[in-house]
Amino acid sequence: MKCRMITAAFLAATLIVSIAHAEAGFRDVLDTPALMTPLASKTLFTGITTAGKRLVSVGQRGHIVYSDDRGRNWVQAAVPVSSDLTAVCFPTPTQGWAVGHDGVVLHTTDSGAGWVKQLDGRSLAELMKRYYSEHPVADARLAEEIDWLISKGADQSLLTVLFENETTGFIAGIFNLIFRTGDGGKSWEPWLHKMENPKSLHFYSIKPVGQDLYACGEQAMVLKYDGKTDRFRALKIEYNGTLFGITGKAGALIVHGMRGNVFRSTDGGANWRKIETGMPLTISGSTVTGDGRIILASQGGYLLVSADDGVSFCPVMLEQPFPTEAVVSLDNQTVVLAGLFGIRVQGLE
Repeated sequence: MKCRMITAAFLAATLIVSIAHAEAGFRDVLDTPALMTPLASKTLFTGITTAGKRLVSVGQRGHIVYSDDRGRNWVQAAVPVSSDLTAVCFPTPTQGWAVGHDGVVLHTTDSGAGWVKQLDGRSLAELMKRYYSEHPVADARLAEEIDWLISKGADQSLLTVLFENETTGFIAGIFNLIFRTGDGGKSWEPWLHKMENPKSLHFYSIKPVGQDLYACGEQAMVLKYDGKTDRFRALKIEYNGTLFGITGKAGALIVHGMRGNVFRSTDGGANWRKIETGMPLTISGSTVTGDGRIILASQGGYLLVSADDGVSFCPVMLEQPFPTEAVVSLDNQTVVLAGLFGIRVQGLE
């Protein structure tokens, strides 16, 4: 049975949308613009980043909000879909991409004030069908998995997005679903055949650390891009749980996930050491401050900070826990949290 865990927050969001559909009559979220509401910034947000000096956050029911005053006030952006959004990335101050459920890929050229739909699950399925008809895979298991994904039509979920610059980027999500663009999203190439992911596990994060590119996901899956073979190769880690994120810097690669599990590598993922955090709660978000400190944020509402490149982490004292899905560094002393109850600006001292 094709059923896997995403997060409790995603499940809660799905339940809310299902109830709303039942009460109001079904309308396809891919054809329904996000509802404009003054309460938009108080709902579930699952992704946050900076666009130059602007903050941009994405969340449930197609809500995207942005702030130009360091998170004190938020403006809701016009969004052409009301699908739940999961992640956002800005490679430049003006050019950004957001992804979500139903295979949605959104693009902005004005720092997140307005968005257009580049892709959805319907077009993703057609892209896979066309590409793999012209480039059939030899692996029978992978071919069967691709056919199954194509049969799902619009029912695709994208959980992470990375753009290295304004032209080159990746989108990835459930069941080994991954695409690459080299022209800013005008065209996309499926990369399912380039991933060493024989179980077709979900991808939760794709991110560069130092000079290398990594992806992580279910069942402690960690992959590293190999430029010589143009493929993502699997790395071995002694852990069986889901990994939700990747962070770090040159010489210090960090992956984190369920029940507070954190692992660190100083040799590009060849060897790993478990880092004891003292936090038995899922660590869902991470970032690095301008002065090099590594920040981890949990769904239980707590923050951890490392000033020694991830060798150890210390808790940040919070007046009130804030269940967090994503975190971004605003400056050396401040981070911004996105989560179950909206968005919060949080000092580190």
